[in-house]
Amino acid sequence: MDLATSGEKKILWAKGHMPVLAHIEKRFAKDRPLEGHRISMALHLEAKTGVLALLLQTGGAEVTVSGSNPLSTQDDVAEALRQRGLRVLAKRGVSVEEYRGWLKENLRTTRPTLIVDDGGDLLELLHGELAHLADGVFGGAEETTTGITRIKALERQGHLRIPMMAVNDARLKHLFDNRYGTGQSVMEAFMRVTNLIVAGKVVVVVGYGWCGKGVAERARGLGARVVVTEVDPVKALEAHMDGFSVMPLEEAAAIGDIFITVTGGWHVISHPHFKAMKDGAFLANAGHFDVEIDIPALEKESEAVEEVRPHVRAYRQKDGRTLYLLAEGRLLNLAAGDGHPAEIMDLSFALQALAVEHWARMAASGKKPEPRLYPVPDELDYWVARMKLESLGIAIDRLTDEQEAYFARWR
Repeated sequence: MDLATSGEKKILWAKGHMPVLAHIEKRFAKDRPLEGHRISMALHLEAKTGVLALLLQTGGAEVTVSGSNPLSTQDDVAEALRQRGLRVLAKRGVSVEEYRGWLKENLRTTRPTLIVDDGGDLLELLHGELAHLADGVFGGAEETTTGITRIKALERQGHLRIPMMAVNDARLKHLFDNRYGTGQSVMEAFMRVTNLIVAGKVVVVVGYGWCGKGVAERARGLGARVVVTEVDPVKALEAHMDGFSVMPLEEAAAIGDIFITVTGGWHVISHPHFKAMKDGAFLANAGHFDVEIDIPALEKESEAVEEVRPHVRAYRQKDGRTLYLLAEGRLLNLAAGDGHPAEIMDLSFALQALAVEHWARMAASGKKPEPRLYPVPDELDYWVARMKLESLGIAIDRLTDEQEAYFARWR
């Protein structure tokens, strides 16, 4: 009960800073658009996720929640949700096998009609080991870049069986969540776990997508000298135009103090980079999976490994240097922090809730969508943005009829 009390306080604090979800909650309580649906969720299980899960329950759904990472679940939030009547299959710090076991149990026992995914683990099971359950899933919503990449791979190969909405690709998601949310929460988590200054250090940001842009901006704002490494020439040129140093990672390895991966790729930082790094360099990952830093290669070059602070592991190299790995190479901002700010997740989770409602209303109408990746409808993006502006007391202009007509003409 102490856990539940702590988790409840966290949920209520987050909810108090999520006005768009509060607006949707009033309508969901009245209309109950998710009545009769069973929803399997796999998201980073912390306070903001708790607010979303309770919102879907308010909308009439039977909700089962699992984590989307073995280290990002907050046990007090999980217990608070259990006390609120949700089924929760998650615990912090479990093995990968236990983590996947709970995802499987979620799907087997829920037999979902809708899914809410973060990283594509539920979808992967529904196209593999638990493929027999896929036909019962009417649609789903995907939260993050890694999950969208997996869905696109399934779609290209002609294997996608479930209609999915690309919530990550909505403008409100990647422009705000990926940039401002990731940028703030990653640097905040670094400072929390190390208790060290950022100003004056060289921060190497590996990848300049929307998440990388956010990390680079916030690191510069804290006084760091920022280096960006990229494989995409357009993004590399953009980083240069934004005022950052751009160079190959092997060159940056020799000068960096803090390395942060945000690529979604495999073994982006590996043996040649470790060999070039200075004594005391920090390695952190802000991508979804713990594969961006080649941890087996790091271990191979180490003669001793020691936990020197919570979430800080020292790898003593054979040549006398020490490299520090944060949060076991898992996404730093959630494994060692509270994740994105509540005001940011208000936008992203509003889109998740509306995407789920979209599929539920389509199911009620008897329409069966093709199994492909769908964009978030513009009207949902605009509605959430307007609600957020309204909550901030900000008004904007509207086009006149004459201006609308002007844009509609080709002459």
